[in-house]
Amino acid sequence: MKTLLTVMLCLFSLSTTAQNNKYNISSFQEKGSRAPNTHYIGDAWLRGIVEANEENGFNVTKAKFKANSTLDWHKHSTPQVLIYLDGAGYYQERGKAPIILKAGDVIKCGADTEHWHSSTKYSDVTYLAIYSTATPTVWTEVLSQEYYDNVATILAQ
Repeated sequence: MKTLLTVMLCLFSLSTTAQNNKYNISSFQEKGSRAPNTHYIGDAWLRGIVEANEENGFNVTKAKFKANSTLDWHKHSTPQVLIYLDGAGYYQERGKAPIILKAGDVIKCGADTEHWHSSTKYSDVTYLAIYSTATPTVWTEVLSQEYYDNVATILAQ
């Protein structure tokens, strides 16, 4: 009985110690803030999940675009990884044909590769963007509604 009591007291003290540890927990489920409408067409929300600091040199941002919304052409000085969580979106690198990416897809865009990505014409899209903040994004060219509509038409066929 004495041994059982000792074991119970040890387990209780370990469980209370474990409960007192502080963790910095956030949720990527939250919608985020509406993005300023400067380098895209449509409606977009951004939620910073991880911010670059001395311990890690990358950001993780959740982006949610309503259907018929797109970013302008841009590039990053380091690679960018896009992880599609929900919906479907268009993706294109300069000199290549556009493609459709959907929930579960992961694509890596190389450093200094000019590209754009968006929702599709009829589907919202949510993705995680992993990238370095070594230098700011370079916005290279406006992606017109006419160009976007033409991509949507070609890929829908």
